[in-house]
Amino acid sequence: MKHRIVVLGAGYAGANAAGRLAKRLHPADTEITLVNADPEFVERVRMHQLATGQDLKPRLLTEVFAGTGVRVRTAWVSAVDTERKTVALDDGDIAYDTLVYALGSAAADSGVPGVAEHAHHIDGKGSALRLRARFAGLDAGGTVLVVGGGLTGIEAVTEIAEARPDLEVALAARGGLGDWMSEKARRHLRGTFERLGITLYEDTDITRVGPDGATTAAGREIPAEVTVWTAGFAVHPIAAATTLDVSVTGQIVVDDTMRSVSHPDVYAVGDAALATGANGTPLRMSCASGVPTAYRAADAIVACLTGGSLPENKIGYTGQCVSLGRRDAVVQWVTPDDRPKDSALTGKTAARLKEIICKAAAWSISHPTSMRPVRRRRILQAEELASV
Repeated sequence: MKHRIVVLGAGYAGANAAGRLAKRLHPADTEITLVNADPEFVERVRMHQLATGQDLKPRLLTEVFAGTGVRVRTAWVSAVDTERKTVALDDGDIAYDTLVYALGSAAADSGVPGVAEHAHHIDGKGSALRLRARFAGLDAGGTVLVVGGGLTGIEAVTEIAEARPDLEVALAARGGLGDWMSEKARRHLRGTFERLGITLYEDTDITRVGPDGATTAAGREIPAEVTVWTAGFAVHPIAAATTLDVSVTGQIVVDDTMRSVSHPDVYAVGDAALATGANGTPLRMSCASGVPTAYRAADAIVACLTGGSLPENKIGYTGQCVSLGRRDAVVQWVTPDDRPKDSALTGKTAARLKEIICKAAAWSISHPTSMRPVRRRRILQAEELASV
């Protein structure tokens, strides 16, 4: 009987995990199923582009994984039963021997009243398209407020301001603009905001969102016909409803190999995992974390099933890339534990590098078994594994 591997979620982490497993395990021994609610791979790092009217290249998962041995199943996940080792889908249950949980994260309202009713998000294709339609009906002189001063908020507000210079665009940040970056990067950010005419509200905590704007903790009213909420993300609640050991954030607690500390047949990758890098520092929710954790989990599964060895954990960061429209960007160089260095790339050079990185990430998804060909290994029998 084949070893059944089920991968939940086909974002950057899940799709990379499935592809790496397919090229390293022999198809005669394994059955790999990739479950995703959307039939296409969604470039989540480009949702601000989709929202502002740009069209993205469609990538059907069935075409991406054609010929790889990975079976793509388009379905919604409703529950995971870690005792029976089954996953409940909207079109029936599926059983697994090894589960890779990569359901990722979605926008969180942080308990702020009015966000769910009145704010837009760009956490996925559906929400980005709804915002796109809203922008299409917004007349010149309309007001837009982006809430959240992180990478997503900065990318969104600059993309909107560049695509729609006829609008009055503002950003509300709880801290200072790019206050985690180097002085060079912060200076460039401010210059870009001035160039694009973006109004900046720093050290501003939004406590309520209404149909016509937002209210700050100080009682100030910021008018906005459209409010875009980027102030935080939360993982899907499915893991927390299982017997898996999860953190207070709902992330699955994993060991150095991305394996659940409570259930050895479950691995978690990307935003869904509470994982640490090479130096023990917790990894942040990002594509930069998702891909290496996917590789780490896939390699660990292969090593476990074939009796191979697993190299030490070397996951770390090199930079934070933030686009500022289509022709400008900042690439902030960081230490492996994500602390900013004094150096940063800015302007057109940074924009070109950011685009190369985004294209490379999408290419790796579109060619799941092309990079670094590896001999497909046979799974050892239980008695063979016991002797390894």
